[in-house]
Amino acid sequence: MSSRILLVEDEPGLLVTVSDLLASQGYDVDTAADGETGLRKALDGSFDVVILDVMLPRKSGFEVCREMRQRGIHTAVLMLTAKTQVVDRVSGLKLGADDYVTKPFDPAELLARVEALLRRVQKDTRIPLTTFQFGDVDVDFERAKLLKSGQPISMAGKELQLLQYLIHHRGRVVPRDEILQNVWEYSSDVSSRTVDVHVSWLRQKLESNPQQPRHIHTIRGKGYRFSA
Repeated sequence: MSSRILLVEDEPGLLVTVSDLLASQGYDVDTAADGETGLRKALDGSFDVVILDVMLPRKSGFEVCREMRQRGIHTAVLMLTAKTQVVDRVSGLKLGADDYVTKPFDPAELLARVEALLRRVQKDTRIPLTTFQFGDVDVDFERAKLLKSGQPISMAGKELQLLQYLIHHRGRVVPRDEILQNVWEYSSDVSSRTVDVHVSWLRQKLESNPQQPRHIHTIRGKGYRFSA
């Protein structure tokens, strides 16, 4: 079943262009040209992602996002804006938006952001991984506790999140960009080197021989793969 996307944009040319772009990727797209109509559709319809322009007639994108969250609508929101000031981006994120793209944007970037949000939505709807055992390691993600050979190991929050994500996708090569999107959620101060450092910390704590890991493997030029 195709993912459903609501596009709220008042610029007619951009509305058609982006709608056609999304439809060409197989998405089921609905549109609105003003904030009030967009909010009504967002409240009435079942969408996976709402792409929301900030500067809209009748109700701004900020207002639409705020009212969606106040009414318990947790659909992923991607803000689309011509504004470049940090305060505008921060305002949208504080109101509950999940990500933003600044106009003018590259179509490939927009599609990548939408795909990342959809992956996050799909991840959130899965049954959460609460406990796992591999080698001499037992981890309880709900209680944030990890034992190696029966001894407690201190773990930072991001280390546990990264480990949980790798285990959840065990057997598959997970690219660094995917880890950034889903564990760090596009944090602007995060680089792929940060992922490498955290993986190194995990190996030091969990692998019997960090130089020859049995569980967290580096796939050169591609990412990481977890094996139990």
